[in-house]
Amino acid sequence: MKFLLDFLPLGLFFAAFKYGESHREWAASWVTAQLGFMVSGGVIGPQEAPTILATLVVMGATLLQVLVLKLMRQTIDLLLWVSLALVVVLGTLTLYFHSETFIKWKPTGLYWAMALGFWASQRFWGKNLLHTVLKDVELPDAIWARLNAMWIAFFAGMGLLNLAVAYGFSTSTWASFKVFGATALMFVFVMAQGLYLSRHLPPEEAPK
Repeated sequence: MKFLLDFLPLGLFFAAFKYGESHREWAASWVTAQLGFMVSGGVIGPQEAPTILATLVVMGATLLQVLVLKLMRQTIDLLLWVSLALVVVLGTLTLYFHSETFIKWKPTGLYWAMALGFWASQRFWGKNLLHTVLKDVELPDAIWARLNAMWIAFFAGMGLLNLAVAYGFSTSTWASFKVFGATALMFVFVMAQGLYLSRHLPPEEAPK
């Protein structure tokens, strides 16, 4: 259930973007009619309409995700609050200036916030976030520090990669990368982390 909630905003963003891309005139007309008063100049053009439509959908989906978790009395992770803040602020700027630039920075902002969280927790509070999550796993401190550094480097690199795709390719390509490419890279990285971690686990006690 939680996995579906986590993936919901991302999936709806992609679906809304593709629909808007196939119906640019309708998307421009609908957003202008409904939210023209919030837009600089009062009019959304067909070119930026798919991104604007997808941005509105992902803002609503993220708010819905938080609301559902609240109603289910589930703990809302700090990362979700950060994601909500970014999508509301950058989404509002995207709508007002009808510019896709702002929402394209959202994944980078989230990745860099995560990298900063891993780094600051270790640097200032001596807390390894990965070790906190995997508290039952016994590893030498040097290995935990190395794993932490890997996560910092991964998130920092993903933030740069998002910008490279956003500014080097079409918005359609960026939307596909955001949903499928970034998710695939995350999956590969987690699998690689698991393999690396397994190499350093202490051997199980031999049966007596």
